[in-house]
Amino acid sequence: MEYNKVIAVTGLPGLYELLSSKADGAIVRALDDKTTRFVSSRIHNFSHLESIEVYTVRDNVNLVDVLKAMEASSEKLPDDKDNAALKSYFGKVYPDLDFDRVYSSDLKKMVKWFSVLKANDIEIKLSEAPEEEAEEAEVEVVEEKPAPKKKAAEKAETTAKKSEEKPAAKKEAKAEVEEEKPKAKKSAAPKSEEKAAPKKKAEKAGEEPAAEKPKKAPAKKK
Repeated sequence: MEYNKVIAVTGLPGLYELLSSKADGAIVRALDDKTTRFVSSRIHNFSHLESIEVYTVRDNVNLVDVLKAMEASSEKLPDDKDNAALKSYFGKVYPDLDFDRVYSSDLKKMVKWFSVLKANDIEIKLSEAPEEEAEEAEVEVVEEKPAPKKKAAEKAETTAKKSEEKPAAKKEAKAEVEEEKPKAKKSAAPKSEEKAAPKKKAEKAGEEPAAEKPKKAPAKKK
């Protein structure tokens, strides 16, 4: 059995092997008597041992660090009912524990769990992800980040082009209006020339208006 399959269940003593998970709970096997049972998640909470951390006077450490220190120590395991003996034991085995936040009940639990793990010949170590998977995950993160920047740059270019096109259209419209105004004045000029044209032709031909003949005075009677 692997260490990452071992769980603790709130409200139940000892440790359990997680056999299968369900929507409303899990099927577990007790490491003490090897009995299998269904545990409802509505009543109990499950904690993997490899996810449990312990308070220290510095940063928190994983439970594995404390259990390994217990494994490497030559100190005899204390009586889990003697609180003073428990504190004295951990003060020698792992003196960095924060005893203000790690209570006697926690110390007692760690001693019991250590005994169960050793009795079942479970190697105390954290599970590690394969190196290849970790490298692939890093590459994916690096490739995904530039994508949003490119999209933003493309949007900026399109907006810049639109802003440049709008003033150009306005200038062209103004130019067309200005060109149309002089054309309207020029087109009116020939009309005045056409009206004046007959006078000029008459002057060139040397024609003069016919003089009115004097009327004869009526003869006076004698």
